[in-house]
Amino acid sequence: MHDIAAGRVAVWATAWLTGRASYDAALDALLGDTAHRVVGLPDTEEAVPLGWALSALRGLGERRLRLVLPVPGDVRGLPPVPALVAAALESGQAVVGDRVALVPEELGPEAVSWTAFDLAGAPPLPPPVEGNLRAVSGELDLAVGDAARTLVSLDLARWNPEVPGLLAGLAKTTRAPGLPDGHEPLALSVLGRAQRLSRVLDLAMADAPGAAVTHQQAAARDDALRPLADAVRHATVASYNWVPR
Repeated sequence: MHDIAAGRVAVWATAWLTGRASYDAALDALLGDTAHRVVGLPDTEEAVPLGWALSALRGLGERRLRLVLPVPGDVRGLPPVPALVAAALESGQAVVGDRVALVPEELGPEAVSWTAFDLAGAPPLPPPVEGNLRAVSGELDLAVGDAARTLVSLDLARWNPEVPGLLAGLAKTTRAPGLPDGHEPLALSVLGRAQRLSRVLDLAMADAPGAAVTHQQAAARDDALRPLADAVRHATVASYNWVPR
């Protein structure tokens, strides 16, 4: 969850579609050194560059794209299109508009393939419940505190000594880079914390070499980290999907 391609497309495409960023600025932010191709766009028969796809989205009437981070048991925000739901669950992320949804697949460190799903005829989604940034920030605080206490009781430092230090440093304000100018400062801060907590989760879920972790210990660890993972997911979605009122 450190670098979410769907989040970057959602926030920069929306900024361009609503006039808050230029086409060139959005494309520069999205591409970097990575090649992006989009397959399955309506009225296209072959893969097209991401820049071409952005223009096509405007032509289809899209005005806003949203990041969705689905997990088994929680696919809110995804239109009930079976192929889309399956692809998004496998990828762990999707960009959803009114006419088109996009799901990324990393082909390597420098290439991403996007599959477009035409939403014409799909049942309409209920109005999305936009995550309140202060609420998700508070959810992060609670989840961090609960997880930290449980992980200490599980002696996680013995499994991975980097985790306690990362948890202790979360009080420092870190702003996520690479978002459009004018993005809400609280969204930048919340996303920065969520990205650092993703690193904590990665380390905490990894069994350190030589550590003797029993099935019972691993299950207790997973139970302790699940609320934290949910809070990170909610905070990430709310931060990328913020738009000016």
